[in-house]
Formats: sequence, C-alpha cells, structure tokens
Amino acid sequence: MKKILLLFILSFIYSNIFSQTDITESELKEHLQFLTSDKNAGRYPGGKENRWVVKYIKKEFKNLGIKPFKTGYEQNFKAELRVDKGEKPVVKTCNVIGFIEGNDPVLKNYYIVLGAHYDHLGFGGPSAKSDKRGVVYHGADDNASGTSALLEIAEKLAAKKSQLKRSVLFIAFGAEEQGLLGSKYFVEHPTVSLSQIKLMINLDMVGRLNSEQQVYMGGAGTFPGGVKFMTNLGTSLGLNPVVHAGSVGGSDHVSFYKKGISVLGIHTGGHPQYHRPEDTIDLINLKGEKQVCEYVFQTILQKASSHDEMSFINQD
Repeated sequence: MKKILLLFILSFIYSNIFSQTDITESELKEHLQFLTSDKNAGRYPGGKENRWVVKYIKKEFKNLGIKPFKTGYEQNFKAELRVDKGEKPVVKTCNVIGFIEGNDPVLKNYYIVLGAHYDHLGFGGPSAKSDKRGVVYHGADDNASGTSALLEIAEKLAAKKSQLKRSVLFIAFGAEEQGLLGSKYFVEHPTVSLSQIKLMINLDMVGRLNSEQQVYMGGAGTFPGGVKFMTNLGTSLGLNPVVHAGSVGGSDHVSFYKKGISVLGIHTGGHPQYHRPEDTIDLINLKGEKQVCEYVFQTILQKASSHDEMSFINQD
C-alpha cells in the first residue's frame, strides 16, 4: 500500500512539473477560455476589458519568469479606433512586453521577437465581416489562438533558458485590428535598438490546423536559409509547411519588415468565421495548435541557441 501511495505521489509530482514546462492542450484551452469569455467583450482596445486581458498576460509573464524592462511590462500608447460612422475616438491601450536574456556574452545583446496581438473587434465595427452589432466577436482564432500560443511557447522557452545564446523578446500587441497600431508604436519606440532584433516571428490565427497539417508562413526568405530551414523543420515535426520566401502579408510582422528586420508571419489559414461572432473556441483544433506551438518553439530554440547568421534579406 505504501509503495502504491509513493508511486501516486511521484506520478503527481512528475505530471505537475511536466505541465509547467511543456506545451499542453489543457493550458492552451485555459488561455483561450479566458480570452474569449463574454466578460472580456471581444477584447476591444480601451476600457476595463482591455485592462483585464493585459493584467492576465502580465501575470502569466511574471509567473513564467519572463522579465520586464525597467519601465515595466506595459508599453502604453493611444489608439484611434475605427468606427462605422462618426468621430473616431482615441483610447489608451498598450503592448505587453517581456524577455528572456540569453547566456552568450555577445549574442545575448541580440533578440528574436515572438509576437501576437491580443485585441479583437469587441461588438463589431467597420472591420467586421458580419452586419451583426451588439454581440461579442469572440476572436478565438483571431487572435486568442496566437496569444495563448505565445504564452505556452514562452513557458517552454523559459524552462530551456540555459540553452539560449540569443535573448528572446515576447510582445503581446494591442490594437492590431485598428491598423497594426501596437506594432507600429513599438518599432517607433523600441525597448531595444531595432538593430539588435534579428528575427520577428508573428502568430496570427494559428488555431485551425487542417487535416492536411498545413502551416502557412510568409517571410521565410528574409533571413539566410530560412525557406529550407522552415520546410525541413516543419516536415520533421509531422507538419506540411507552406513556406513563402516573401508574401509578408498584413499582420504585425509587417511593421518590423518595413524597418529592415527579418520576419516570419505564421498562420493556419483563413475560414468563414473570420471577423464574425462565430469565431469561437469550439472550432479551435487544440491538438493542431499544440503542434504549431512546438514548431515555433523549435524554430526559436534552434535559432536562439546557435551562431547561425541572422541578417535581413529584402523580398520586395
């Protein structure tokens, strides 16, 4: 009986440690449930709902040992909001920023950025693909999936930080849906010199991996050997990567690309629920999102723990 009890205790301890260091479907689901809850009212910039989401991300960063810069986790800015008609209101919102410092005395001064926007459309507006107003646009795939993935990848990288030569910067962007405002603000007011950022990876809609296991990305040709590296790595993980050298696309990584920084914009494809109230958590492929997270984790781990050349290649 004592042996059985001991085995149970050891099993519990092991599973608890594992859950704190690995990417799990259950933790992805917990993040998604919070982010898409009706309480958060579609994660619209400004107001108490925006503050609740920011508080949640900050708490996760702190619990994971993701360090803030001297000014704290929040990078505050003002966002002019798109409206169906009338005067455009200006609200206060922020990016949430933290980092893991690398261990190499030289390479730790250079960063790989992992980003995802946490905002969505609130109760609709001019960017909506539906005429419904006054109902919550949950934005489960767009982009609660990217935000939850960012948190889970950060957790696993924090557990592997002894292997990192380069530093890793994590940014949850605000007001992307209002015109990439958070990422535009960051590149104009960076917390580290833009010359120190060697690669920016953006996660925007990564929760709907299809039966063909297709992960789409643009910008793989903006750093040396990127197309081959991303293709081979994805295939080795059982994915079917659709890798474009250019095709940088229209999310927050564009702001970095315009500043001469190498980028990867990663997503799992469009769907009929895009920018509609029906983009809900029940349609998220949790197993697939975990696979995408592992792919991105391995990308960052391998690039941050190597001496690989990381220079910008223009794809225009």
